[in-house]
Amino acid sequence: MAKPYRDFSDFLAEHFSGKIQKISVNAGFSCPNRDGTVGTGGCTYCNNQTFNPGYCLPALGVAEQLEEGKRFFARKYPSMRFLAYFQAYTNTHADIDRLSRLYEEALAVDGIVGIIIGTRPDCMPDRLLDYLEGLSTRTFVMVEYGAESCHDSTLQLINRCHTWSQTVDAVNRTSARGIHVGLHMIMGLPGETTDMMLESVDALSALPIDTVKFHQLQLVRGTRLARDVEEGLYDVPRMSVDDYINLCVAIVRRINPSVAIERFTSQSPEELLIYPRWGLKNYQFVNLLERRLREAAR
Repeated sequence: MAKPYRDFSDFLAEHFSGKIQKISVNAGFSCPNRDGTVGTGGCTYCNNQTFNPGYCLPALGVAEQLEEGKRFFARKYPSMRFLAYFQAYTNTHADIDRLSRLYEEALAVDGIVGIIIGTRPDCMPDRLLDYLEGLSTRTFVMVEYGAESCHDSTLQLINRCHTWSQTVDAVNRTSARGIHVGLHMIMGLPGETTDMMLESVDALSALPIDTVKFHQLQLVRGTRLARDVEEGLYDVPRMSVDDYINLCVAIVRRINPSVAIERFTSQSPEELLIYPRWGLKNYQFVNLLERRLREAAR
């Protein structure tokens, strides 16, 4: 049965044959809104412990982390090939010599067939794009920008320290070099209505991107956002599973169909998560969503 939207596996199938898996890498970078370059304190919702696999320790080095990841996944799929995913913090926030050395270290690992670089839209200088453009002529390269919202008022509230116009500029400059582009968006940020969230979908649909990740806002222990909500400074939208499924149905209907949706949800460790506690694995949510989409199409 045909899927009711284009997903990440569809995108990968256009560029690779066989099973492809991302392996996360923590290369020990900081972030420009943590170290004072553009701000301090980091994004109010951010706790990197929520998405770093156990093997992602900068002390291990890039190649060693990738070998650990390969061993983990190869038990199930011995013929699998891999993309090195530079995920933690801002993976373009260093001088180009260091960056190129780390990217090349990853690509030299057997079975690594490309890289995905997670970063911010205000942290992509043209000189680095020059290098990545050249790199993309010999391997798969994608840059994934954390955009989160198209609304500058929201970005200011969550201390992103960049604007939507900077996202638009970074995406356009990157795509113009022939480099694959992904975006990351958060649904349910403080102060945002459903209409505002769908305006973000419209805004990203107008950009030359290949993929997008959505996920529900997660209120995580130890973050400034959790403290702000606890202190009553503001609240966040409290969506049930059904509420969020309805939102995702609207997203699928609204998004540019050429954009592959990589995910709709994310899962923080149980011991860190305050809200939402839906009790669903990511694949279980997707199954519910796709059932709803098929029912709506009848």
